[in-house]
Amino acid sequence: MTSKTWSRVGVPALLLALAVAAPVLAQTAPPAADAATAVPAAAAAPTVNKGDVAWMLTSALLVLMMSVPGLFLFYGGLVRAKNMLSVLMQVAYSVCIVGLIWVLYGYSLAFTGGSPFIGGFSKAFLSGVTGESLAATFSVGVAIPEWVYIAFQMTFAMITPALIFGAFAERMKFSAVVLFVPLWVTFVYFPVAHMVWYWAGPDAIDAAAKAVAAAADGTAKAAAQQALDAVLADAGYIFSLGAIDFAGGTVVHINAGIAGLVACIMVGKRLGYGKEALSPHSLTLTMVGASLLWVGWFGFNAGSNLEANAVTALAMMNTFIATCAAGMSWMFVEWLVKGKPSMLGLASGIVAGLVAVTPPSGFAGIMGSLVLGLVVSPICFIFCTAVKNALGYDDALDVFGVHGIGGIVGAIATGILVSPSLGGTGIYDYTTGAVAAYDMTAQVIAQLKAVGVTVVWSGVGTAVILFVISVIVGLRPSTDVEREGLDINEHGERAYHS
Repeated sequence: MTSKTWSRVGVPALLLALAVAAPVLAQTAPPAADAATAVPAAAAAPTVNKGDVAWMLTSALLVLMMSVPGLFLFYGGLVRAKNMLSVLMQVAYSVCIVGLIWVLYGYSLAFTGGSPFIGGFSKAFLSGVTGESLAATFSVGVAIPEWVYIAFQMTFAMITPALIFGAFAERMKFSAVVLFVPLWVTFVYFPVAHMVWYWAGPDAIDAAAKAVAAAADGTAKAAAQQALDAVLADAGYIFSLGAIDFAGGTVVHINAGIAGLVACIMVGKRLGYGKEALSPHSLTLTMVGASLLWVGWFGFNAGSNLEANAVTALAMMNTFIATCAAGMSWMFVEWLVKGKPSMLGLASGIVAGLVAVTPPSGFAGIMGSLVLGLVVSPICFIFCTAVKNALGYDDALDVFGVHGIGGIVGAIATGILVSPSLGGTGIYDYTTGAVAAYDMTAQVIAQLKAVGVTVVWSGVGTAVILFVISVIVGLRPSTDVEREGLDINEHGERAYHS
């Protein structure tokens, strides 16, 4: 993804390209009539298509639906009735507070230049963003209004910390949650989003590359190449490693999954865990929530193309097929292992497929996504059952087992499935204007590095944040409060009245 506006990146890069190419233009000056038309054509601003804008606005709403009401119902149904409202409250709080933080400074930290690890404050309070400013897409010369991009990316930031809540569901103080979300998005989410998705954009790279090609002599070419190198270096750390993540396998799922694992260990197990039944109070609500997540995920994945074209359709098809395959795979594995196929298992498989296909959704071929869906569910099933039981951590709603592990599988598989020989799209090189030569080993290594950086950043950052919160307000309520339920004690109300 890119959020660099044409006014901030494209125009300076284009002016640089024209400046470097000036000697060539002077030596090979066209007739006066042609010269009058040549420069305006080169300087034309990117086009904005109303269809792209409409699709991206719709996608933003679809991703919001994943949080409210999708995650509301999915997580709410999985906890006990006495804690239903606490889950809804936490998710709603995450959506509201992150929305405010996003426009104050979050967007600026994630999607402006600064360093390879974090952006700056040049767009704090959305400074400089107007109805005329544009955000680049993945096509040279095509853009969307920056406000649209801001809204779309905001919904990603809203849902990511909310996913973590499932790991420590039913046992964290709301006051701790109130502190956790702003700190986590500031010190964990925004840096990872910047590292993975921030880059100069196709227009800047294309203009700088054309300047190199147009340079007439050695001195001009060296200057143009230096300018191109600077444009290519203007990127997040993980992006610069060559790792690819179409819609957030690292930024959202691995990030939240690792944070969830750390949190559930530091907060501790629920009272009665492993000794008494802690059954979901409404699997009906959970399945409704899973269904809303699936529908919303099309905005998540297909919307991440930032345009409405064939790649958007590819991401949509992959989101269909990988999810179907993962749902079936989990169902049959559970049937084989436990003797009965459960609806909760099918819902879990659906989410695992959605998670795994997120990073390769716009890169993989459809058959590759089918295989990915079949493979990811057994792996997640093992982590949600055997591994969790063996290690004894209480990941209440399997955030690590599904989002963390599913995200890791999908992120690594992206390096394989992008291969043109396997039906993938390959990786487009904007400096040459063509799909680059593909090296599977190098790409998988880049994906592994991306996973490793995300795991360490999220794990360490989350641990530090939770430690600070534990000192300030504590993490858990009293034993009596936890036994009676968080709804009545923390929020003074009940989800149900008999």
